[in-house]
Amino acid sequence: MSRIDAFLKLGLAQGCSDVHLAVGVPPMLRMNGDLMPIKFRELGGAELESYISEILSKKLNNQFIGGTDIDFSYVSEDGGRFRVNVFRKATGVGATFRFIPQKIPTLDDLQMPGILARLCDHHQGMILVTGSTGTGKSTTLAAMVNHINQTRNQNIISLEDPIEFVHQSQRSQIIQRELGTHLPTFADGIRAALREDPDVILVGEMRDVETISMAMTAAETGHLVLGTLHTTGAAKTIDRMIDALPGEMREQTKSFLGQGLKAVVTQNLIKTPDGKGRRAALEIMVMTRAIAKMIMTDQTHQVPAQLQTGRDLGMQTMDYALLEAIKAKQIDPDDAYRFATDKSGFQKFVTDTSLLPQLEVGG
Repeated sequence: MSRIDAFLKLGLAQGCSDVHLAVGVPPMLRMNGDLMPIKFRELGGAELESYISEILSKKLNNQFIGGTDIDFSYVSEDGGRFRVNVFRKATGVGATFRFIPQKIPTLDDLQMPGILARLCDHHQGMILVTGSTGTGKSTTLAAMVNHINQTRNQNIISLEDPIEFVHQSQRSQIIQRELGTHLPTFADGIRAALREDPDVILVGEMRDVETISMAMTAAETGHLVLGTLHTTGAAKTIDRMIDALPGEMREQTKSFLGQGLKAVVTQNLIKTPDGKGRRAALEIMVMTRAIAKMIMTDQTHQVPAQLQTGRDLGMQTMDYALLEAIKAKQIDPDDAYRFATDKSGFQKFVTDTSLLPQLEVGG
């Protein structure tokens, strides 16, 4: 058994989402959003490098020795599956292990709004799931792919970095390909997928101009493309897509978004009232003619107002989702306050008054 497995086993027993190993500090666990050290000595540089080398293939070890950060999936001896990132920092090496549950959650398991299942019924276009790192984007996408797999006869090609949830083909055929193992770049993966008779293409991260451009091409040519961006809201996602591509493609990109973008789902993970779990809160934008016109006329700052008036279409702002979840006692109001855009509407629910703005007392 690899020595790292002992830390991973402890983390899983505690119910953590991530295990962090770094030189100069003890191992740490991410518990419901908070980082907590375990009772262990500070890790030394040579010690941690030897732990990590035990789980690296020869190819990955050579890449890491060559100075490259590495991403890969790892299955511990007791069957736990992890997404791993190994890196170097000022004081030495570090590694983050993200736990990947064996059971792929359903949209119902995640308590997702019904609109997400309906979005999966699209046969072409682009659906983006966005949010900062660690907000559960991969889990939501896995649940959406799982829904398609159970309800439609499709050829689903998933391009990931690395492969996280392992899908078993049901009504659909699912082909999972991994960056660095099966394909050099996401853009190359999309290009190859277009020759493999796909119905659905999942792009793990649309991180560069070529990937975004190829994903747009796939969506325009009759395929459903699911992808992620590290953006925090529908309007910012649209702006990012437009700004990411060269200036001469600006009008073409805007035209694609107005016609080909079907929805943007942005999520945060908020603590539950008992502090023992987290629940997703979603901002949801569904493309309409009004929003398409805003994109074409550079009025994306007006998109949030459309989310407020489009609830009959399944749309909602993040603030609305947070308030509804607070009223239903599904999330902690103090944690929700931190994620709110217009915090004034949340102040009456806050129990930790230190979070509230302090009034200045006149002299």
